[in-house]
Amino acid sequence: MSELTKELPVVALRGMTILPSMIVHFDISREKSIKAVEHAMMENQELLVVTQRDPDVSEPGEQDLYRVGTVVKIRQLLKLPKNILRVLAEGTFRAELLTLEDDLGYLQAQVTVFDEQQGEDMDAHEKEAMLRNLKEIYGEYARVNSKMSKDLTVQIMETEDLTRLVDDICNNIPLYFEEKQKLLEAVRLPERYELLCVILSNEVEIMNIKAEIQAKVKERVDKNQREYLLREQLKVIREELGEDTMLSDADHFEEEARKLNASGAVKEKILKEIQRFKSLAGNTSESSVSRSYIETLLEMPWEKMSRDNKDLREAKQILEADHYGLEKVKERILEFLAVRMLTEKGESPILCLVGPPGTGKTSVAKSIARAMNKKYIRISLGGVRDEAEIRGHRRTYVGAMPGRIANGIKAAGVKNPLMLLDEIDKVSSDYKGDTSSALLEVLDGEQNVRFRDNYIELPLDLSEVLFIATANDVQTIPRPLLDRMEIIEISSYTENEKFHIAKEHLLKKQIEKHGLEAYDFTITGGALKKIISAYTREAGVRSLERKIGEVCRKAARQILEEGRDSLKVSEGNLKEYLGTERYSINRANKQDEVGIVRGLAWTSVGGDTLEIEVNVMPGKGEIQLTGQLGDVMKESAKAGISYIRSVSRVYGIPEDFFQKNDIHIHIPEGAVPKDGPSAGITMATAIVSAATGRKVRADVAMTGEITLRGRVLPIGGLKEKLLAAKNAGIRTVIVPKKNKVDVGEISKEIRKGMEILYAETMEDVLPAALVKKDK
Repeated sequence: MSELTKELPVVALRGMTILPSMIVHFDISREKSIKAVEHAMMENQELLVVTQRDPDVSEPGEQDLYRVGTVVKIRQLLKLPKNILRVLAEGTFRAELLTLEDDLGYLQAQVTVFDEQQGEDMDAHEKEAMLRNLKEIYGEYARVNSKMSKDLTVQIMETEDLTRLVDDICNNIPLYFEEKQKLLEAVRLPERYELLCVILSNEVEIMNIKAEIQAKVKERVDKNQREYLLREQLKVIREELGEDTMLSDADHFEEEARKLNASGAVKEKILKEIQRFKSLAGNTSESSVSRSYIETLLEMPWEKMSRDNKDLREAKQILEADHYGLEKVKERILEFLAVRMLTEKGESPILCLVGPPGTGKTSVAKSIARAMNKKYIRISLGGVRDEAEIRGHRRTYVGAMPGRIANGIKAAGVKNPLMLLDEIDKVSSDYKGDTSSALLEVLDGEQNVRFRDNYIELPLDLSEVLFIATANDVQTIPRPLLDRMEIIEISSYTENEKFHIAKEHLLKKQIEKHGLEAYDFTITGGALKKIISAYTREAGVRSLERKIGEVCRKAARQILEEGRDSLKVSEGNLKEYLGTERYSINRANKQDEVGIVRGLAWTSVGGDTLEIEVNVMPGKGEIQLTGQLGDVMKESAKAGISYIRSVSRVYGIPEDFFQKNDIHIHIPEGAVPKDGPSAGITMATAIVSAATGRKVRADVAMTGEITLRGRVLPIGGLKEKLLAAKNAGIRTVIVPKKNKVDVGEISKEIRKGMEILYAETMEDVLPAALVKKDK
């Protein structure tokens, strides 16, 4: 094989490859290509045509062209409209592109032309074998390809020269330009022959598969055509019988079922029920039950999910904007979001927000849904006593329907909403079943992947649902149910927190609600603080919002009646809007007294201080307890007396004191029931003071349970109690030493200005509470 180097003008072809021995026409419109053809016509009419690697490149360079092209002889030129030139050319030789220049206004290349004298090294037997094999493969190709001309096939099969046979087949079979380029680059005959055989074999295989697919499609089309005709006949019959409406509904259901994004098992169940629905023609009651069931299944979001918000910063901003405080709730939700972002899955937490009424448990769930971009569904469980409310009714019952959980998922339209189970502590049970037990499966992360509703009869995946429950008191929640939830306590708001909530949220809401945005209406900070302290007594802010609403209503009337544009409510004129003050704070006593000790108590509306009074009078050693005390508090008083009698010598109490004197313990506000062990050390201190005549410091308050041996045990509700002490002006508070951890979690705002003493035994309490004798 010899090689010859030439300089030839170049035309870059888009989406086509020309092989040697091909006579083909192609259109050119690029200025460089037209100039290259014109230059070739002025020389010896020879031109190198090279295929572009990417047809979309408008100005190809050397790197955009294949390395091997074809030297063609231009036979004819034809000018077409829009500056298009049609070239008829004949491929002559293969050539390799060495260098490419475009300095002359057209592409000029240095090329190596291959002089193809191939096959000298093959003997006659090898050539004959190759010839027969190629004819056999081509014959099979022509048989399966109906588009091949029979005359062309006969002509090719009569060819006896191997080189010509290979070139004729290459030139006449339809191939993509990439495959033709591979044949062009195969300069040696054996290499080109082998590549052609592979291409033809592949095409035969593809066409056979295509024929099989077409046969299957035709068979199915024929079957569908037959079914269509039968259906049309059946439709006419049903129309005559007046049953055409049911059939159209069934067709609609089938179409919806096919579109449904659900698992195969769910679709199979729905289609089976649709077939049953079709067979119920004429049975109105049964068909209506079946229709309701199918509609419910089609409306369930089996695999449909909403996309959660993955922007932690945005979620935090929404939570902070909607609610003041509630740090633990916000922190837990942001932790869940962070885990979800890192793992792409993340198990949805089951949270239970526990706290007094009005502390924002329900509203924070809405805020969480907004922050996480989740659908919000609220299910009120207060007073629910039938298990079927949770699990649904069986379809055998008249008027059966899905349970509240399944209905909530259906209403949300997605399988991953935020579902609020409101007032979970107020569910009850009766002879129809235990509602709390039905909730066990719902709130168990291991079981709720396949929650089964009695009505739906198909497993529902609740693992993607973010459950948030709310409760006022965990004591009424059954232990197994409580164990499945992550408890987050929302304690009472401090006065400062209430002030910020009122100023940043409640006031704006009420002004907008009462149509006062257009007027210069303000409530001063002092007035808000006065409303909080003198007109409301609660742990949350519901009453506070109502009082602000009352002020806004009266202000709206005043603005309209008096024609005013502005109105300012201050601490001085607040009484005009809300009347006389309803509450006063039990301030600390100004003087130290004997037998009077201030205790701390927890109530459902927050903390409170209470005075415990003890009087000693001559008698027979009787003990009187008054003030509506509960059994636990009475036992606590008796335990305190027993301890004091056991250590009476230490405090100088005569041995016959308790036989010759009666002791009367009274807690004021007798109409209010009181109970609990936390007043134990308070009553014991008051008894010691009354028995010894030593005064008790007026600026000291205390809380803690007492044992017979004088040990001080921990108590609950410490935040509320300390808050009540601060409001009452108490400077020193004695708390059990084991509550030191709880004190650390209480904000500095509450602890500021108070000295907190930790007591392990009564020996720590009495020296701190009693005034020294020398005073």
